[in-house]
Amino acid sequence: MIINAEKLNFKDLNNIIKHSDDKTINITDCIGQRYIASGLSEKNIFIKGTPGNALGSYLNGSNITVLANVQDAVGDTMNEGKIYVHGSSGDAAGYAMRGGKIFIKGNAGYRTGIHMKSYRDKLPVIVIGGSAGSFLGEYQAGGIIIVLGINSDYDPPVGYFCAAGMYGGKIYLRCNNPPKDIPSQINAHIADKNDLREIESYIDEFCVEFNFNKDKIFSHNFYVLTPNAQNQYKQLYIDN
Repeated sequence: MIINAEKLNFKDLNNIIKHSDDKTINITDCIGQRYIASGLSEKNIFIKGTPGNALGSYLNGSNITVLANVQDAVGDTMNEGKIYVHGSSGDAAGYAMRGGKIFIKGNAGYRTGIHMKSYRDKLPVIVIGGSAGSFLGEYQAGGIIIVLGINSDYDPPVGYFCAAGMYGGKIYLRCNNPPKDIPSQINAHIADKNDLREIESYIDEFCVEFNFNKDKIFSHNFYVLTPNAQNQYKQLYIDN
């Protein structure tokens, strides 16, 4: 199915997608319609244009490819599936996501991965090709965030308050120096072979989708941020 979204209200567009029997849907001339594919399962959606806020919110197994930028809250609380963004994202990408993967070719705004968590066998992953804004991984409780810093002028390629309140999961930063302002409850170390092996499949997928050279990416140092045993927030939470 091909949908020209130029004159469609976001509710009308989402109703067409929801009630279509087609597994593959191509959307053209997207102009900021919100909640596209919210809660959707088992479909492949390709979007030309710029979708609005909350693209793929509560996504439950569909795959979404956007050939442009996305706005705020992409993948909000997503459960399963994949979102590929061939441009950059606004703020709060992957907010509270508990499964699935988001790949962003360019940069990500503020508060990417905030409240991101793992749930039983689900492991959410966000890979950012460029840089990320402040509060990356704020209150992160699980999952993996990777920032590659490709074409970034910053080392590390993140803003202020990275990993603030983090009490689970990992953040990988491709850089020569860890953030200077990471909290005392966070450990930072240079990634070893086991660390790099953990993220290799995600980097593979990123490189295939966006046509980057994997060897060149892995030729650079990575730092890994994890909460330490003295994390003051850890005692407030229990394992699922």
